[in-house]
Amino acid sequence: MKLLPNYLNSDCYQILYGGITETTELLKQKFDYIFYTGSTSVGKIIHAAATENLTPVTLELGGKSPVYIDNTADMEIAVKRILWGKCINAGQTCVAPDYILCTKQVQEKFLLHAEQVLKEFFGGSVKTSPDFGRIINDFHFNRLVKLLKDAKIAIGGNTDPSERFICPTIVIDVLPSEPLMQEEIFGPILPIVNVKDVNDAIKLINEREKPLALYIFSQNSKDTKLILDNTSSGGVAVNDVILHIAVESLPFGGVGHSGMGAYHGRRTFDTFVHQKSVLTKNFRKIPEKIQSMKYAPYTDGKLKLMQAVLTKRNGISCHFLPHLFFFLFGVALTIGTYLLVMYLRQEKL
Repeated sequence: MKLLPNYLNSDCYQILYGGITETTELLKQKFDYIFYTGSTSVGKIIHAAATENLTPVTLELGGKSPVYIDNTADMEIAVKRILWGKCINAGQTCVAPDYILCTKQVQEKFLLHAEQVLKEFFGGSVKTSPDFGRIINDFHFNRLVKLLKDAKIAIGGNTDPSERFICPTIVIDVLPSEPLMQEEIFGPILPIVNVKDVNDAIKLINEREKPLALYIFSQNSKDTKLILDNTSSGGVAVNDVILHIAVESLPFGGVGHSGMGAYHGRRTFDTFVHQKSVLTKNFRKIPEKIQSMKYAPYTDGKLKLMQAVLTKRNGISCHFLPHLFFFLFGVALTIGTYLLVMYLRQEKL
């Protein structure tokens, strides 16, 4: 509210505060376009309401964004980047790393570095650090605490309901069927699921809804390409997290349950603009005569001519036309020069 008046005329926007009731009424209006950022469940409601007025939408949703780490990754750097992405806003971002896929051996290396990295980030106490946030409300705090019930916690796990504080927590030996793997976590909890190899990781990713982001930590270009070629996600970052959305030349958006449409940079402008085609012609007689074949009556001659014009000629390329033009122009220029010289000679005689 403070920034908008500094940059936009007040006629350009309206801000409405409210909840479900106000949003429901808004969705009954005939907007030219609807852009929504939020959960998949609400995204479905927005999409269904928009179809009533045939209103196009962009939905930037979420999902469980996986992180695959193999034994070629620089573990010290990988852990630092992954935990940075997980701890931003206490994990409450739509592109936060949601869970890790790696072998047991890689898991041990990850845990070895993780505790040290968290100390570097937040000192001796995460809770007293000014750089670590809190959970947005009691509902989500209780939801996250419930996910930790019976979980095998390797690092963290401390909570404080009075502050809605949940320490950065790493959970190990997580099975794909567990509650931690059924919904987007949206908090500072990072489960590790063990896989045998890259193919096992691809299989597990593809068994779930398509994520908004996919993160790969590997120096093995062959395995990286294998994941890119055999999975679908809104976006991918290799050997980093989240920063792909900061590159304005790259589109940002989901696919499937993680959303539809894309924006950022030029694509944001294109998203909110209807591209209207306009054809303007003149009233010159010669072009009109050439195009008269489109008018009734449709004689055999007209139909044959239209068929000849509209028939696609396979194997015939028009790339030679510029060269042909210049060749013919050169021939015409040569002939013209010759005729001019002959004319001048005759004049002298």
